[in-house]
Amino acid sequence: MSDPIAPLIENLHAQGRLRVWSLVITAFGDLFQHRGGAVSSGRLGRLLGRVGVEQGTMRTAMSRLGQDGWVSSERRGRLSLYRLSQEGLDTFAPATARIYAAPRRAPVAEWALAATLTGGAPELRLTPADEAGPADLLVTGQLARLSDAWRATLLPEAHRAALDGLACDLRALHTTVISDPLDAAAARMLLIHRWRRIVLRYADLPPELMPADTPLAEPRRQVAETYARIAPLAETWLDTAEDDPDRLPQADGRFALRFRGPQQA
Repeated sequence: MSDPIAPLIENLHAQGRLRVWSLVITAFGDLFQHRGGAVSSGRLGRLLGRVGVEQGTMRTAMSRLGQDGWVSSERRGRLSLYRLSQEGLDTFAPATARIYAAPRRAPVAEWALAATLTGGAPELRLTPADEAGPADLLVTGQLARLSDAWRATLLPEAHRAALDGLACDLRALHTTVISDPLDAAAARMLLIHRWRRIVLRYADLPPELMPADTPLAEPRRQVAETYARIAPLAETWLDTAEDDPDRLPQADGRFALRFRGPQQA
């Protein structure tokens, strides 16, 4: 039987030298923070091992995260119990809000052209008016014309390449059946790991601004739909006792808000 998540694992390792510490942060944010925030070295090792990370590499990553103040640990018998430190939580919270923000539910009705003085030439941003934020100059109204050439400038090559990779992962997840809870947890982690890197590096472009040849017209919506499909089985893996010193608590209310927001939960 073929491995249902092999394409995602291959894509992960094809991106260059894997930063395991970054993958661990994704795992904490997506799989463990809404379940009490702590995870045993045994459970974390099985999750990372499923995507090709060796135990020694994981231990090195956890040691680095501890030295950098991101993670704290305590011994529970023969296992270690890890959790994000307060410093790690404070750093991660704003990123979490961006990662799991809900897709727009309606077309943009009003646009904003915002200009911010950065020391040199003003930095221009074209955004939905309700997402404009602080600016030195703000003009709102209808978008009368947007040329293909201007659209192309909104999606630079690095952003396009990142969306290409995300599109590959989404296609793989839509053409396979995942039936094992650990596979679902690993797939969810890999999907959010790639999405997290995109969201924290690039602007979240509305579909109306995407070039015609974009790899994904509505990446946030497509990620949200795929996440909703694989999330329940991943939660089943979190429900299993494994060998955690303490069984993971049930999901808290934050989980229901992911990609939905308060009005849709």
